[in-house]
Amino acid sequence: MIKPIVRDAFFLNQKSEEATKIDLPVAQDLEDTLKANRERCVGMAANMIGYRKKIIIVATGFADLVMINPVITAKSEPYEAEEGCLSLPGTRKTTRYKQITVRYLDKKFIEHTQDFSGYIAQIIQHECDHLEGILI
Repeated sequence: MIKPIVRDAFFLNQKSEEATKIDLPVAQDLEDTLKANRERCVGMAANMIGYRKKIIIVATGFADLVMINPVITAKSEPYEAEEGCLSLPGTRKTTRYKQITVRYLDKKFIEHTQDFSGYIAQIIQHECDHLEGILI
């Protein structure tokens, strides 16, 4: 289901909770909402659509990747980036890392550890910040 984008900073500043299999419908809502906002959005966290659960989705260019309970386990090569967000007006500067390693569960709750770089790594970092209640 396509959900409205949350813009309430109080809600967005709260940390998200671990997701379980009961939360799988949230992943579908993220997929639907990202598709509906594709022209202005490349990733979303569950709190952006009203769920305080650790689930994100990232447009990788060839497919959308849902990550459940993602944890960035390694990062290297910091750089300064300027980012926008559907939940906030304007853009802001932040530090990101060119290379990251992420441990996460897929929609079948199978664990993966995967390396990402460049723009996709930047998107993942932005969405993982959302899960921690950090707004950029």
